[in-house]
Amino acid sequence: MRVHICAVGRMRQGPERLLTTDYLERFERSGRALSLGPATIIEVEDKKGGGMQAEAALLERAIPSGSLICILDERGKTLSSPDFATMLASWRDQSRQDIAFVIGGADGIDPTLRTKADAAISFGAMVWPHMLVRAMLAEQLYRAASILAGAPYHRI
Repeated sequence: MRVHICAVGRMRQGPERLLTTDYLERFERSGRALSLGPATIIEVEDKKGGGMQAEAALLERAIPSGSLICILDERGKTLSSPDFATMLASWRDQSRQDIAFVIGGADGIDPTLRTKADAAISFGAMVWPHMLVRAMLAEQLYRAASILAGAPYHRI
């Protein structure tokens, strides 16, 4: 099951990029045997300043055709790491070929794109910088693969 992180903005060099890259590489290594991965990041940028609506149009074009769409949104469901792992496994077991995790820009995700989502998850009631959300999602993908593999990375 291919994982696509479709996100607004270009990630520059720095700690968020290093964390994201590291965890996605770990996810690919541990997820391969579980039919999870590879993971890619697809970045879009609204250079004309059209706001959430323009970002939504760019994101929709970036989402691979036929993908299950899971948005990261403060209004989404808050999951434990084991619940997130179970959700990923469920999608994989339903023979989903592509999962697109969608991360909006500074203003969030346009309501029209939000209504097209198959799922919405939240990293809690706090609002997180969208570049940091990429690193957090990458870590949770790796953690989910570790949980599903029975590896000791996740401890309760």
